[in-house]
Amino acid sequence: MDPAARAAANAAQIASPSYRLAALDEEFLLGSSMRGVRFLLEFAKVDEALRAWGVRSTIVVFGSARIHENGPGRQRAWYAAAREFGAIASQRGGAFLESTGTRDNVIATGGGPGAMEAANRGAADAGAPSIGFNITLPHEQEPNPYSTPELTFRFHYFAMRKMHLAMRANALVVFPGGFGTFDELFEILTLRQTDKMPQIPVVLFDETYWRSVVNFEALLEAGMISPQDLDLFSFADSAEDVWTQLVAGGLAIGEPALGAAPDVRGSSVGRP
Repeated sequence: MDPAARAAANAAQIASPSYRLAALDEEFLLGSSMRGVRFLLEFAKVDEALRAWGVRSTIVVFGSARIHENGPGRQRAWYAAAREFGAIASQRGGAFLESTGTRDNVIATGGGPGAMEAANRGAADAGAPSIGFNITLPHEQEPNPYSTPELTFRFHYFAMRKMHLAMRANALVVFPGGFGTFDELFEILTLRQTDKMPQIPVVLFDETYWRSVVNFEALLEAGMISPQDLDLFSFADSAEDVWTQLVAGGLAIGEPALGAAPDVRGSSVGRP
């Protein structure tokens, strides 16, 4: 059979989706049976990039995307404090590449605007890298312009995004926020409460705000939490005070996130 006749004879086979290489078959890769593979890919892509940059541990900053630099009320002060803290943590925490080839306490945010932008911006002010863990939303979230481009990621799965936020964290700083911020905060507090992650310091910025929106003492009085659970976090009202609280709470400087951080010279270890 001549080549032209052969091509005509097997055209249907070659055109069939089943004939595509699996790695190049988008319809197959996006199918429900490959959800686990996609989940793994979201882990591996980010893990590989962070290793390449020597990121061993992070300081995670949460806060509302609705905070504006020139917003009303206390928003200006919140934005300014998050920006100042991003610079302080980057300058003092070990975000610059050390002789060991590692970076510690690199600012990591959800990658969006508001308090997240401010923290990434502070790191940029200090000339340090910072991470943006973005998420695909129905109304597309765009990354803020201050996270390091090579460390700006996008996730489909909230669960994998949360895992990457938690697994290298040496500390958590939470600026005022709404549902999304509450979700992230209480997930980390639950992981700490149940010993599913190291006992990292957690600092809530603006005590007046947090006590006005969450009645922690009422939870205790109702028996929903234990007295020691109120020790899982502290409050601060200035960027400098946030740093002081983190250090007092045992912030590891020049060390990996206990039981969580990837060793850039070897294998990844630990939880979650």
